[in-house]
Amino acid sequence: MTIRLYDTSARQIRDFTPLVPGCVSIYLCGATVQAAPHIGHIRSGLNFDIMRRWFAYRGYDVTFVRNITDIDDKIIKKSAEHGRPWWAIGYENEVAFNAAYDALGCLRPTYEPRATGHIPEMIEMMRGLIERGHAYAADGNVYFDVKSFPGYLQLSNQELDDLRQPSGEGETGKRDPRDFAMWKAAKEGEPSWETPWGRGRPGWHLECSAMAHKYLGAAFDIHGGGIDLIFPHHENEIAQAKAFGDDFAAYWTHNAWVTMSGEKMSKSLGNSLLVSEMVKRWRPIVLRYYLGTPHYRSMIEYSEEALREAESAFARIEGFVQRVVEKTGPVEPAAEVPQAFAEAMDDDLGVPQALAIVHTTVRQGNSALTADDKESAVARLAELRAMLGVLGLDPLDESWSGGTDRGTDLHGVVDSLVRLVLEQRQAARSRKDYATADAIRDQLQQSGLAIEDTPAGPRWSLS
Repeated sequence: MTIRLYDTSARQIRDFTPLVPGCVSIYLCGATVQAAPHIGHIRSGLNFDIMRRWFAYRGYDVTFVRNITDIDDKIIKKSAEHGRPWWAIGYENEVAFNAAYDALGCLRPTYEPRATGHIPEMIEMMRGLIERGHAYAADGNVYFDVKSFPGYLQLSNQELDDLRQPSGEGETGKRDPRDFAMWKAAKEGEPSWETPWGRGRPGWHLECSAMAHKYLGAAFDIHGGGIDLIFPHHENEIAQAKAFGDDFAAYWTHNAWVTMSGEKMSKSLGNSLLVSEMVKRWRPIVLRYYLGTPHYRSMIEYSEEALREAESAFARIEGFVQRVVEKTGPVEPAAEVPQAFAEAMDDDLGVPQALAIVHTTVRQGNSALTADDKESAVARLAELRAMLGVLGLDPLDESWSGGTDRGTDLHGVVDSLVRLVLEQRQAARSRKDYATADAIRDQLQQSGLAIEDTPAGPRWSLS
């Protein structure tokens, strides 16, 4: 079956046809590193990590580029407020973003270019746009002339006459207030680079057009990002790239937000939940399950209750994995995922439908264990590991069992404490004090633990 994706520019789901057979090129707008990431920031990275993994499973050679915006108005403002160099703030938060991606199991991108490392490419693109009559210099700024590009606003489906283009401080000399800045004239105390039009720094949009051109060429397959980037960022990227002569992206894919009380999670709302803090309270693999399993185009309304439900759902998956491994030893992933899972993933990355197949497989595997059908249980675990591997959620994968998961450490501590209590229960049973043994079991169950007596001894899990 052909992979199908919702294309924002076409406003419909389209069959995916790669520009180069057997290859797929993806450009994802990455972090603007003015602050450490909250779970809303990291959702985009997770969604496109799953996309990348699915293309790889389907046999594609994937080139995945995720940029870093390490210079912009917010970073400069924070630098002034805190009296720290802009580059120190950017690098500190770049490290925090990469730590968050790593913690939640995202594969590293093929290339991860920084904006400040590509000033020559930006100058080259501006020079070409000026020569072609699509841009002009004024007061040290360089602006894109939006009326010179007939396809402007097609992605966001707006009318130019209705447009109110946001302008920043110092953006003087515009011929039309709707024109946008590709390059901003230098201000005292701010970072700047030399150009033929004077010293200055990049506008937000130019960097991505220039870096996509460098790493993926004049045409590539998929451009991704959050829905909040459709306008102005992606709209302006398209204008710059196509006016320069590039075909640019063939498909546009956008993920929805993580919200709180119906509002986009953001620093300005004061409702962000930093990944670095969340992984102290929740196992990283559970956070990945919570953020990665809703459909990428669906909003996630954050709540502690929803996270607890995700934790319980994933515990059921882990419980089955653990029981089979205890009975039979290690089980390798199957070579192929079940057909129904593949059909769901091919259909616009239908992770919720694919996840239903995961849980069905777990139920079938548990039934096989109850019937002492080890062969069927092993077969179901092999299928399960193949599916979880695509989603980046295989608890037996070395990325989750390498000792860096704080949740695993906490599990060990809890395990030791519970085993002490279970030893007391076993001692009570040995002396036929069944009332005490039952009371201990009931107390553990009230604490959210399920106790199962097995031939190998009692085993606990989250109820």
